[in-house]
Amino acid sequence: MQAIILAAGMGKRLGALTRNNTKCMVQVNGVTLIERMMKQLDRLSPSLEKIVIVTGYEGEKLKTFLSRLDISTPVEYVDNPLYASTNNIYSLYLAKEHLLQDDTLLFESDLIFEDSVIDALLRHPYPSLALVAKFESWMDGTVVTLDEDDNIRQFIPGSKFSYKKKTEYFKTVNIYKFSREFSRTHYVPFLTAYSKALGNNEYYEQVLRVIALLDKPEIKALRLGGEAWYEIDDIQDLDIAASIFTPDREEHLRLMESRYGGYWRYPRIRDFCYLVNPYFPNKRLMSELKANFERLVREYPSGMRVNSLLAAKYFGISQEYICIGNGAAELIKALMSRLEGKMGVIYPTFEEYPNRLKPDMVVPFHTASRNFTYTADDLMEFFSGKDIGTLLLVNPGNPSGF
Repeated sequence: MQAIILAAGMGKRLGALTRNNTKCMVQVNGVTLIERMMKQLDRLSPSLEKIVIVTGYEGEKLKTFLSRLDISTPVEYVDNPLYASTNNIYSLYLAKEHLLQDDTLLFESDLIFEDSVIDALLRHPYPSLALVAKFESWMDGTVVTLDEDDNIRQFIPGSKFSYKKKTEYFKTVNIYKFSREFSRTHYVPFLTAYSKALGNNEYYEQVLRVIALLDKPEIKALRLGGEAWYEIDDIQDLDIAASIFTPDREEHLRLMESRYGGYWRYPRIRDFCYLVNPYFPNKRLMSELKANFERLVREYPSGMRVNSLLAAKYFGISQEYICIGNGAAELIKALMSRLEGKMGVIYPTFEEYPNRLKPDMVVPFHTASRNFTYTADDLMEFFSGKDIGTLLLVNPGNPSGF
């Protein structure tokens, strides 16, 4: 068996990180993508007989870097001189003779994954497989649909994607296992014909899209379960990959907590932040939002007068007592600018209030009890004689909850 890694791309969406280096030289937690992948493959030796790398942009730098790694598996290179004007179908076309020589593990170089991802591919008895994962809303690129036996019914490029069918989709992980026989009878002949007919500015998965239409395509899908993987196309992907793959548990926790609720790219995480309300919006409101989604997106929202009128209606109070704000922080800032004199603050508290004042305008009261309790008498005794114009009472107390 051999491995082929496509590493010719420029990675323009990563900006300055790929200005002088190819995409796979980007680091995640201090280790380049290509070094991590090479070491994962090297552990398969001696059953893995060689690693073929298709280079292009900054290829010489990549070769120099790899020559310094302690890799025992033989490495061969295929150069793509047209990397700037072609896509990865041409990179794989240049390596087609290697595909004909042996069973192949095919990788794109912008991936990061657990060892168990490769193990799942190797354990499966079927000779030719496409690794896939259940589609999530943040994914893009090629997806597939499967039947109950994991036969690939259809390869669907991004241009043909339909959100109405998203529950049926599986995302291609861009890791494949091709048997030599599959490459000889199916992939390489179709790759050659496709390139000649439609040019080289395409993706190699387009060839699989054509093969999937055959009566016997000879390739199946392997669905990943909980194995971690990520494709890195931009700096947001890089940030998320760092939080997923850090080996340090404390650092992993720190990186996750610093997202403050931005967990929508982590499908197996449940967010119990106090701002998350499991009871609202209810099903009826969600249905109404969905039914009016296009209008809500396209039309400009109502102004403050109309919103305050609606709030007054639903809360049963006079419109003149309503002040509409774009979140509590905006209203707190406005309120603090209108208060006169110093403000008494009971600590610990919701810091948004005192942070809006100069330090010398805050008169602090620190609770003596370990569970932050205090009484009205405690407050009256402490603030009696203090020169304050306002006393801040947060109800319920933050962070005590009293």
